Amino acid sequence: MKAFNYSPDHLTSNRRLFWIAAVLGVIMMAPVAWIIGLSLKDNAELLKGTEAVFSFPYTLMNYANILESSSVFGWFMNSMIVAVGQTVGVLLLSSLAGYAFARLEFPFRKTLFIIVLFGLAVPEQAVIIARHQMFNWFDLHNTHIGLILPNLSSAFGVFLMTQFFRAIPKEIDEAAMLDNTSTFRIFWKVLLPLTLPAQATLGIFTFLQAWNDYWWPLISATKSDMYTLTIGIASSQTNFAQSEGLGFLGAQAIFASLPVVLVYIFFQRHIVTAVSGGAVK
Repeated sequence: MKAFNYSPDHLTSNRRLFWIAAVLGVIMMAPVAWIIGLSLKDNAELLKGTEAVFSFPYTLMNYANILESSSVFGWFMNSMIVAVGQTVGVLLLSSLAGYAFARLEFPFRKTLFIIVLFGLAVPEQAVIIARHQMFNWFDLHNTHIGLILPNLSSAFGVFLMTQFFRAIPKEIDEAAMLDNTSTFRIFWKVLLPLTLPAQATLGIFTFLQAWNDYWWPLISATKSDMYTLTIGIASSQTNFAQSEGLGFLGAQAIFASLPVVLVYIFFQRHIVTAVSGGAVK
């Protein structure tokens, strides 16, 4: 096979792409740098003008105020409970449904799978009134269960896990059946560990969606002690912006984004593995 040699034109083209990507990266990071600078400034100084964001001195007082604020930590715990609960529930239900659609034979399997896929085309806003009335009947508003339940049915999660289970060779199941292994043990002990990259990918997407969800918590959580961070920070902008200051709001925004950043840093490599299908040989 003939080796490919870079010509000066190729090198120039690569440099141009690099600089374009660098400029776009700077533009995308500008709001992040602004909010970080905002969170490190004294509120009294910001009252004189926000142009002081990128000038000394800086202070950690806004973050210290978060440590002293019981409301912010309450919102944080609500967001963590909802995000973790939804993530665990979606992973469990999607894995079970994906295994059933990919490996088991039962009546109307293809029809039911198509119905599940229709869920990808139905926007949440189309069912929000019926969902609100249903949760009101069962008195689930202003509860963690009420915030978790609506998003446990993930059409995308079922589709992803079904496709990943289908990619696993069926010879693995047959080898396990020779040892008289039950269907559930084949799923739990043999196949499920092979889907860890797909589960990590689905878990990240679910956690991000649950953590940043604003629509349903705004409707279901009407008491301040049940606010998630998204609702709590939004309420602070209208109720406490004048007394607490922009710096404190910026610190809350940075504080709210830290779990998402950490989750992505620790699990991002699994996304590439799942998408490329490299987990199953």
